[in-house]
Amino acid sequence: MRSNMHLINKLSFLSAPRRFELYPPFFLMRVKIITLTDDWSSARIRLPLNWASRNAAGNMYGGYQASLADPIPAIACMHRFPGYRVATRKLELDFIRTGNSDLILQFDFPAETGTAISDELDRHGRATPCFDLQYLRADGKVCTRIKNSVAIRPAGYVAPHEHRESDIDY
Repeated sequence: MRSNMHLINKLSFLSAPRRFELYPPFFLMRVKIITLTDDWSSARIRLPLNWASRNAAGNMYGGYQASLADPIPAIACMHRFPGYRVATRKLELDFIRTGNSDLILQFDFPAETGTAISDELDRHGRATPCFDLQYLRADGKVCTRIKNSVAIRPAGYVAPHEHRESDIDY
């Protein structure tokens, strides 16, 4: 089954940033791409503070921030390493300051990280890199620091038995 993202990517008459903004979860969140390099080595994305993203104290919900930060490194890795299955493995958010304005997500994919991932894929056929992202408030101060680990696996990879979700007893 194809995802909504695959359908939107077929709209080749739209720019990549616009297709990203039209992806249903991001469209509903009203995200706006400020800058995005063709190779996904750098992205700046605005996450607006509005009636839907504002908590009872008037600040940005942490879950809203997590929802945008979650897929960005995975999407960048999909663009950089086609033919692999890519997913977020671990997401950690450190809320430094309140999100009392629109927030700018800053993502950078350093060249040395790309080289390390390529080497790891060549040696082991899989990699689990960690990316550092951050949200900046309108006043330029860091609001949230994020560590996002991405699992890059061969296309037909099946998790070992002890890691399958179907075996977890809730």
